[in-house]
Amino acid sequence: MKILLVEDDRQICRVTEKYFSDQGAEITSVQDGRAALELAEKGISGYSLVLLDIMLPGADGFTICRAIRKNSDIPVIFITAKGREEDILHGYALGCDDYIVKPFLLSALYAKCCAMVKRTEQADTVLTCGAITLDTKKLTSCVNGQEVELTPKGFAILYYMMEHEGWVIDRDTLLNKVWGDDYFGVDRVVDNHVKRLRKALGSAGAQIHTVFGRGYKLTEK
Repeated sequence: MKILLVEDDRQICRVTEKYFSDQGAEITSVQDGRAALELAEKGISGYSLVLLDIMLPGADGFTICRAIRKNSDIPVIFITAKGREEDILHGYALGCDDYIVKPFLLSALYAKCCAMVKRTEQADTVLTCGAITLDTKKLTSCVNGQEVELTPKGFAILYYMMEHEGWVIDRDTLLNKVWGDDYFGVDRVVDNHVKRLRKALGSAGAQIHTVFGRGYKLTEK
């Protein structure tokens, strides 16, 4: 189990690192919000789970979580002193998997991390629709068994479509799910990315159908 801990309190970092290491887990800490945000924007890989504080210098945990969810479905647990109901609900709305209020027991936190990672590893990480296959853990995409290169946004669009195969998905939904609810651009950006996605998929691009006046639909053919 490899954990990324984003926490600006050095004492919490030290005791958490020691406890997790003593249990056999590998843990890396980042104490600056801006550095963590840069990691999230590049796409966090190689980690099993993220422990994320909210009140951080440079960028807050909510912003970091939002950036993580644009590129990854890695489990995220908020560990924070912000225990208000609205903060907790906001964290879940952004896509966190759990929310722990300080102070907390290290043994309970470790047990929660183990359980969450185990569930994640047991989940089906490979999605298939027609000629298209996505590995959501390795973040790879294939057409007829041959790997194709997709942009992060293209992968995210295709991932959402494959999770909702056969559904008509409007542009506003894709904007919200892929770009985030704080994006204020025009929905034409979706059309441009779908066009590039179809091209990248080659013959399988025909599986993405335009439903005029409504949005797009992914089918097996």
